[in-house]
Amino acid sequence: MFSPSRFMACLSLVLLSLFSTASSADSVDGAAQALHLLDYVSADYPPTVVDGKVIDEAEYREQVEFLGALQGLIVALPAHGERVELEQGVKALLAAVEQKQDGALVARQARQLGAKLAVAYEVSQAPVITPDPIRGAPLYAQHCSVCHGDAGAGDGPAGIGLTPPPANLRDAPRLDRLSLYDIYNTLGLGIEGTDMPSFADQLDDRQRWDVATYIASFSADAAAAQGKTYNLADLARQTPAEVIAAEGPQAAATFRAQRAHPPQVQRGPAQLLDYTRQTLDKSLAAYQSGEREQAYDLSVAAYLEGFELVESSLDNVDANVRKDTEKALMAYRQSLQDGRPVDQAAQKLSAAKIKLKESADLLGSDGLSTSLSFISGLLILLREGLEAILVLAAILAFLRNTGQQSAVRSVNVGWGLALLAGLGTWALAAYVIDVSGSQRELLEGATALFASVMVLWLGVWMHDRRHAAAWQDYIKSSLVGGGGRFGFAVLAFFSVYRELFEVILFYETLWLQAGPAGHNAVLAGGATALVLLVGLAWVILRGSAKLPLAMFFGINAALLCALSVVFAGHGVKALQEAGIFGTRPVPFFEFDWLGIHADAYSLSAQAVALLAIAVLYGRSRLAEKRRVEAA
Repeated sequence: MFSPSRFMACLSLVLLSLFSTASSADSVDGAAQALHLLDYVSADYPPTVVDGKVIDEAEYREQVEFLGALQGLIVALPAHGERVELEQGVKALLAAVEQKQDGALVARQARQLGAKLAVAYEVSQAPVITPDPIRGAPLYAQHCSVCHGDAGAGDGPAGIGLTPPPANLRDAPRLDRLSLYDIYNTLGLGIEGTDMPSFADQLDDRQRWDVATYIASFSADAAAAQGKTYNLADLARQTPAEVIAAEGPQAAATFRAQRAHPPQVQRGPAQLLDYTRQTLDKSLAAYQSGEREQAYDLSVAAYLEGFELVESSLDNVDANVRKDTEKALMAYRQSLQDGRPVDQAAQKLSAAKIKLKESADLLGSDGLSTSLSFISGLLILLREGLEAILVLAAILAFLRNTGQQSAVRSVNVGWGLALLAGLGTWALAAYVIDVSGSQRELLEGATALFASVMVLWLGVWMHDRRHAAAWQDYIKSSLVGGGGRFGFAVLAFFSVYRELFEVILFYETLWLQAGPAGHNAVLAGGATALVLLVGLAWVILRGSAKLPLAMFFGINAALLCALSVVFAGHGVKALQEAGIFGTRPVPFFEFDWLGIHADAYSLSAQAVALLAIAVLYGRSRLAEKRRVEAA
């Protein structure tokens, strides 16, 4: 992703363009661009001058021109007490380059100046959530390997003939002069004038950090990870070259290994909510600079990759705070979608951040307590499993009461395949591909809406056959055929898969939040919920076997139609969270378990479901009336 020979020429074009519009740039963005430049001066200047002699004249001239552009960029930053000192620092750096001073000295001077710039303008150089190269590997394969090659050697098939050619990401000396933040920054900015694009629209903040750690692994020896433990901030900001100078080669080898595989710390609620806050700040900055689509995408990522992952735990502490925080976040997102003035969007963001702080205070910063871990593990599985159990129990009881054992086997195959699909989805998301929060919600919303249609069909179907004569007619015609069994199997599959997908997501997050001390409590809560669900299923199946056929059909039909309305509300809400739909709050009561949300879109979907039930039941009553008259 980095071009070793013409990099500075291309990057200078970027900075000159930025300089022309610097007066309207956000201060943090301008400072980040300047910091990006300083980082690469420190990386690319040393090979151009050796013992006071210029080795590459073209590269050297570009360095001088580049520093001239940097001077203009620093001057364009908002007034600050440190800006004069920064301007002087850039002049001193330019003088050192003009005097052809030693590369190591200039590199150290550039990085020291960059550190002052980052502190003065509050540029965060460290990730909020610990990067994971396992998540980064499939992203690299998807977006980068086509040019840079599977092993990062710059030999990808799409890189043949490119000028300049794709960089060799296994060039250890150059990678030693780059920090993890430098790599992350380049993924977000791209290199204008080359075939290296910006991935800001394709990879969110967390994903770019994940890819950066994976790239860093190309020049690291994993076996050297033992030794001094470096904190995440140092792993992100420092370079191996700096560690060599300060601590020696052995420490640098340890540093390389740890920045390629940062020690995974407990992702507690505070860390996830910090991610939400910081991403929302980036969203507002993008909105202020006119990047409305990017601002909206960042607001969606802030919710899905941060707050949503603590919702379940927060529900168990104070559901009202969770609802209020979610509404505030959605209100800010909607202000962006509606194109509200910047000051109004900023007010919505301020209100959302107040609610986020309230949520953080409730959850604490040191992970979940043992009792909360147990309760969360219990309620997650109980809440998500209950809907699937109700659908499955209704179908199985119905089929067994009517002696259709072949169809029972089809249903069992359906939910069994759903279990395998859920585990497969977890394995793919963990080890093969990266499933973003938006993709999770999109899949959940689509399956919920599909399940809504399916259970509505089954409910009306049962209602139509609640009388013995109608049922016997149907038995003779089609249930024993493959079509009827297939329909039941499909419904069983989607009913279970939808819930299992959410269970896996929430348990994965809960496991990290609880930490090693809370793992047993999470497992105990899940086991308790599983026992309760099995007991509920047994009670439902046993109780339904004793009901008269007409009453049994009527109860199950009503239950399934009610679930259709619930699924419709859940499906639309999931699509809203994924950013597919906007939000339109209305004064109405809420009941999450029934899928009732005070929003015009989700309520409209449920109204459509109710209307469909009324129409279909009305048609059923007319058909029954004609059947009786004909008899």
